[in-house]
Amino acid sequence: MTLTWCLLVLAFLTPYTTGSSDSELESIGRELLESARQPEFLEWMKAIRRTIHQNPELGFEEHMTSQLVRSELDSLGIEYLWPVAKTGVVASIGSGKKPVFALRADMDALPLQVFFCFFCYLRSWLTGNSRAKNNGKMHACGHDTHVAMLLGAAKLLQAKKEELKGTVKLVFQLGEEGFGGAYHMLREGILDDVDAIVSLHVLPSVPTGEIASQAGPVLPGVGLFTATIKGVGAHGAQPHFSRDPILAASSTIVALQQIISRETNPLESGVVTGGYLKGGQARNVIPESVEFGGTYRSWSPEGLTYLQNRIREVIINPFNSRDYVVQEVREKMLGKSNVKQLGLTMGGEDFSFFSQKMPAAIFTVGIKNKTLKSHMALHSPYFFVDEDAFPVGAAFHAAFAISYLREHSSSGLQFTQIPNSKWVRTMLGVLGKSMMEWPELGVNCWRMEMVMVVDLLNH
Repeated sequence: MTLTWCLLVLAFLTPYTTGSSDSELESIGRELLESARQPEFLEWMKAIRRTIHQNPELGFEEHMTSQLVRSELDSLGIEYLWPVAKTGVVASIGSGKKPVFALRADMDALPLQVFFCFFCYLRSWLTGNSRAKNNGKMHACGHDTHVAMLLGAAKLLQAKKEELKGTVKLVFQLGEEGFGGAYHMLREGILDDVDAIVSLHVLPSVPTGEIASQAGPVLPGVGLFTATIKGVGAHGAQPHFSRDPILAASSTIVALQQIISRETNPLESGVVTGGYLKGGQARNVIPESVEFGGTYRSWSPEGLTYLQNRIREVIINPFNSRDYVVQEVREKMLGKSNVKQLGLTMGGEDFSFFSQKMPAAIFTVGIKNKTLKSHMALHSPYFFVDEDAFPVGAAFHAAFAISYLREHSSSGLQFTQIPNSKWVRTMLGVLGKSMMEWPELGVNCWRMEMVMVVDLLNH
């Protein structure tokens, strides 16, 4: 069983005073966005994304992707550290002094086979998006776009490096998809001096170019479980000679559903999902063993621990189941109609590991385009990206970083929270209110590996 508690909490902040005028800051924001929208700039980001998309790599195997990132950083004249936790890259732009603000993009793909229909082929031909060359691997969560947009932000920031009032670190993270790459990068100590960090994630349910946010919890704690049921095999015509692991596993999976439907307060959200079941190869043979697994999620550490314990109890004995940032700049840069309220989701993100070390914020940029049909869900084999969102993501990253450094460069300021900038008001909030206050929010992050084996001969 794998338990990962990574609760992302977004909280609105009070107005923050800065010496820079609204008009000056607004002008810089618009300049960044216009630069990112230049055809040459956009085509450059598209080329990066398409190269990564055609060569997907799983967690801790992002060798080509990491090399591409380093090559682009070299061409931009940006210094970096590599390897960080094997394939990760951390670049730096600015004075090298405090304050230090970080921007993060994940790099890994999913073990998923892309599905292609006639429209998919036509769309790829028209847009120049070729399918992945590696069978069984796919960038179905947009990490290739995250890298392209962060490199775009790097180019924008490098052009203004002399104006930066501090340091911006660019974190190209490995292994987000179930590998805890953020945790492993933090262990290297390279990010110990970071005062705050933000991340951007594409979202196919939001129209292209729109920024979505939500106050309060956004992503829950996530746990994974795997169980093996060992029995006694037999011929399908003689089930009385068996200890049927398929029947036991099926009963267990049904019993697990009662944890949510009959044990959990309806006002407290939770999920227990069986994701796979495998065992046996012949239709007339009862197998010796069956393996199954799934995921469980909750909005609180206590809820996640409860689900973990109950899942363990039910699997070991199925009869034990009970019978029952920052609204203003987004509006100035994008227009008020392009700022949306982000709905809650039960998805997970290991970006929350960063919140254990520093204030952190996560926000989303829409990629939904009805013409391109880029509305398919994350982790879908039909997932597709509208690349016209790239300028918004790149400029938004850069604007947030510039604003943070400006507001924290004054002497005497405490680097304890992401500010409510007058022009980069992303209003996506912070994970934890400040460095001193985050433990009070119960924002915890841990992993626990456990495999359960049930022997029917002992039951």
